[in-house]
Amino acid sequence: MFHRGWFLSTGFGVYGWNGQFSGNVRADVGRPDLFLDATGSLERAGFDYMMFEDSSVLPDVYGGSFEDSVRSATVRYDPLPLISLVARHTRHIGVIATMATTFYPPFLAARLMTSLDHLTGGRVGVNLVTASPHAAAQNYGLDSHVEHDLRYDMADEWMQVVSQLWESWDPDALGIDEQRAVFADHTKVHPIHFEGRFHRSRGPLNTIPGPQRRPVVCQAGGSPAGRDVAVKHADTIVSAVVGVEAMKEFRDDISARMVAHGRDPREIKVLYLVDPILGDTDAQAKDRRDRKQAAVAANVDGVLAGLSYWSGIDFSGFDLDAPFPDIVSRTNGHQSTAADFQKAGEGKTLREVALSRSVKDSIPLVGTPSSVADQMAEAMDYAGGDGFLVASPVTRRNISAVADGLAPELRRRDLIRSEYTHPTFRENLLAY
Repeated sequence: MFHRGWFLSTGFGVYGWNGQFSGNVRADVGRPDLFLDATGSLERAGFDYMMFEDSSVLPDVYGGSFEDSVRSATVRYDPLPLISLVARHTRHIGVIATMATTFYPPFLAARLMTSLDHLTGGRVGVNLVTASPHAAAQNYGLDSHVEHDLRYDMADEWMQVVSQLWESWDPDALGIDEQRAVFADHTKVHPIHFEGRFHRSRGPLNTIPGPQRRPVVCQAGGSPAGRDVAVKHADTIVSAVVGVEAMKEFRDDISARMVAHGRDPREIKVLYLVDPILGDTDAQAKDRRDRKQAAVAANVDGVLAGLSYWSGIDFSGFDLDAPFPDIVSRTNGHQSTAADFQKAGEGKTLREVALSRSVKDSIPLVGTPSSVADQMAEAMDYAGGDGFLVASPVTRRNISAVADGLAPELRRRDLIRSEYTHPTFRENLLAY
């Protein structure tokens, strides 16, 4: 069996803007209803988790302006307040919120996630990002962002602090002995006195450990520095490497790094990014794919704005029909994504690469629920990963297609769970 998550690629924001089946954006924006509907459907389909992306900027790299961002509804609400609402609406599915380790003080993060662990009944997780835009750093009072690899050194130490704070209460510290009038044993609650290169914290937490004790940790960094942080601290890793060979290489590399750090490779679940396009027939699904690609081709500026955002390179002045430029040496942003684009750009123009790679998934999944289920099973058998992270826009149509179309086919093949067997997110994630 394999695991599944849903990546909300614009976080607590707007989905399907100005497209078909996007719902009533005017009524939905900033409201929880769409996400409550989606979570209930995904729980019925046995998903392990929903992961909310987040950002604290209006992207303004492209053309030196945030005009495209505002026009195309690139807005984000903080997903953390939404987590409790989503969890209250469901009973089993995990909910992952994104935190930028560069900007969140470790004590604040540890206390907040423990509080959410209580409020969700042990179903919360945190997605660690270092954030890449200079504008994000400037929003938090910095002149510019930290260099890429140094950000991961900071993230590693950040997780050390947070982990020690989560462990600052011994497992048997809580007694709640009313007859003796002792809530907890003070000898089993400890300061951490952490003194690091980037962070300091006295501790302990003034919140008791949550049901999971340690909320699930997710990480998506694909660079060598990102992978090293992930294998030390993560419980699930998400990847957008392209092709089954790259998927297998990624899983093998993560497993080897885990062994080197003294961890069992089975302790991390690796999920690969996909965007399934489903239809009643294969022909209908291919037609939907073609129409989707045509819509992308009609919005080249939007695609280039996206490339500019994650790379930090303003593509507005580049010749679309010139050879794809060198971006790896220029970017302080997403290193692994830049490397993937650079490889795909060999012998191609910027226009060709932008349009062909605007939807980034590990393998194309196009067809009927039955044929897509077969494709997923074949890829997992070969690559040796642990599952898939669906990154389709969160519209009610897309959710229904996966939850009510694809999931039953996967269940018929015994490829996904038929029920949740444990009370917490962590236990269900590590159940197989």
